[in-house]
Amino acid sequence: MLRLTGGVVRRLLRTPVTWVALALLAVAGVFGLYWFQPWKLFTSNQVSDTVPIVAPAPGTAAPSGPAVPSGPATSAVPAGNRLLAQGSFITHEHATSGDVQLVQLADGRRQLVLRNLSTSDGPDLRVWLSDQAVVEGVAGWRVFDDGAWVELARLRGNKGNQVYDVPAGVDLSRYRSVSIWCKRFAVSFGAAPLSPA
Repeated sequence: MLRLTGGVVRRLLRTPVTWVALALLAVAGVFGLYWFQPWKLFTSNQVSDTVPIVAPAPGTAAPSGPAVPSGPATSAVPAGNRLLAQGSFITHEHATSGDVQLVQLADGRRQLVLRNLSTSDGPDLRVWLSDQAVVEGVAGWRVFDDGAWVELARLRGNKGNQVYDVPAGVDLSRYRSVSIWCKRFAVSFGAAPLSPA
């Protein structure tokens, strides 16, 4: 059995092979930290966007979250704001909950609204619209890049209410789900089916 005495260690540190090996280990360690970002297991980022007010679809309850204001000054939904589709998140690789709405504003702009989102923080998270069905369990984790999808933005936080603009050229009739997609590892943290309002 080799005993590393002070003299042996000094001789090893004088060889170029040792320095190359140490440099490679350092590079691998830095790359591993960048790629996996393990500290995100312990971080959280709350977002509190002002969400557009829409009337609930006929026969449905109002979405969970901040109540629609009422009273003489704020009794009506802004004229023209329209709910196009909605759904609720299910868990995929990470515990995920909250509600999703596709809204068309009075000025014609369309927005994806995440209400009461709660998921894990992670590296390279995106908000995707996809043409794939939402499937529960492991079978549904990796399907969202199999067909047509559009990336709306990087996920700005893993908690709270968030609003993302949908580009004017996006044909919403092609998409039937929303995924919190980890682009680095090609996996869904959670997804919501979009049901027409």
